Amino acid sequence: MAYFSSDQEVYDTIGKLIQQLGEDEELAPKFRKANTIIQYSFRDPDSVITTRLQEGQPSQVDFGETEMEPEVQMSMDADTAHRFWLGKVNVTVALARGQIKAKGPVPKILKLVPLTKPVYPRYKAMLEADGKTELVNVA
Repeated sequence: MAYFSSDQEVYDTIGKLIQQLGEDEELAPKFRKANTIIQYSFRDPDSVITTRLQEGQPSQVDFGETEMEPEVQMSMDADTAHRFWLGKVNVTVALARGQIKAKGPVPKILKLVPLTKPVYPRYKAMLEADGKTELVNVA
């Protein structure tokens, strides 16, 4: 059974996390060093999150339609994204197995991966604070 039943649930969890990262005084500047716009396209449920990670630019996160032009595009099941932010998905393995598909400059994608590790406990804490404990303990 899918973790999310609607695109709004994806935006209220994964989208909320991405918004918080864009506002974080410590992490946001590190993510902006990727100097790109990344778009996450999720399936089951269908949803799209686009975020600006560019030095010298304000943080921006759009849900659904956007006027931003993504340079990097990542597509996966929403469940895979959820498990990734919990620290339960190895990106290299998921890419090799086709669980995550990526388009765009590979060096920019790879630059982002090590930055995500400190986010895993934050995502878990955010879910717990929002009363979404059923989403925390997943395989």
